[in-house]
Amino acid sequence: MAFRTDLALLKAGSAALRFAPTGAAETIARNAGRLLASRVGGTAALERNLRMVGVDDPRASAREGIGGYASYWVDTLRLPTLANRVTDRRFSYIGYHNIRDVQATGVAPIMVLPHLGSWEWAAAWLGRIGHQKVVAVVERLEPPEVFEWFRATRESYGVNVVPLGTDALRQLVAVAADTSSIICLVADRDIAGNGQAVSFFGRTTTMPGGPALLSFRTGSPLLPVAIYDRGATRECRVMAPIWPERKGKLRDDVNGMTQEVAHALEPLIAAAPEQWHVLTDLWDRE
Repeated sequence: MAFRTDLALLKAGSAALRFAPTGAAETIARNAGRLLASRVGGTAALERNLRMVGVDDPRASAREGIGGYASYWVDTLRLPTLANRVTDRRFSYIGYHNIRDVQATGVAPIMVLPHLGSWEWAAAWLGRIGHQKVVAVVERLEPPEVFEWFRATRESYGVNVVPLGTDALRQLVAVAADTSSIICLVADRDIAGNGQAVSFFGRTTTMPGGPALLSFRTGSPLLPVAIYDRGATRECRVMAPIWPERKGKLRDDVNGMTQEVAHALEPLIAAAPEQWHVLTDLWDRE
């Protein structure tokens, strides 16, 4: 019964958003998230993460982060209903040439992102407006029917979903052989708990080594990316590629490249920490 209710609410919410004025639903969601942040599981962890980042007021920034997270889900549900012209008008890229430059070398770009802003916009723009083949690794949701509904939602705006799991790397290696593809990986949270030890904002944590391993397996570089909420619009920044370079043992090279990713994500997060929403502790509590 819980599953049917959850899926029914998702479908009802998605249908209702078809009729909501552009921007109004996001604003309502953001304000509701701020108001209810103290009741949301994960807000305390987000506050601790933001304290580690060094924001002046971690509690206020955490409320903003929860508001942004609520807006992110509205974006996810709303994007399939938006006309291409609206998607294009409300989205912009800085550094898009970095994607094109990598593709010109004959390899597929691997975009690595933090949990910041609404990255669904970048995928939707790439698929619909940029006519790129977008592939994203997505954490499985329970129950499976809800995951499949979200998969279908993302595929409706051009994102091919690879479920996170033991087979994901093999599938992505095959995807990377198609140089017209773009692979998107969220890289600032070690979901599996077996990641690489890195220094992140001056403290030790772990990050997934999968992106770096995929890079070494395929020769494709990692491009650090962040998508920022600019009110009525969204803005994506694509940084210069990090190319795989073998220096010694593969294990050490993967760790070194993961550290490069961690350092590259720091300024992207620091530019708008109130839009970051990692709702689990990234560092040991102090």
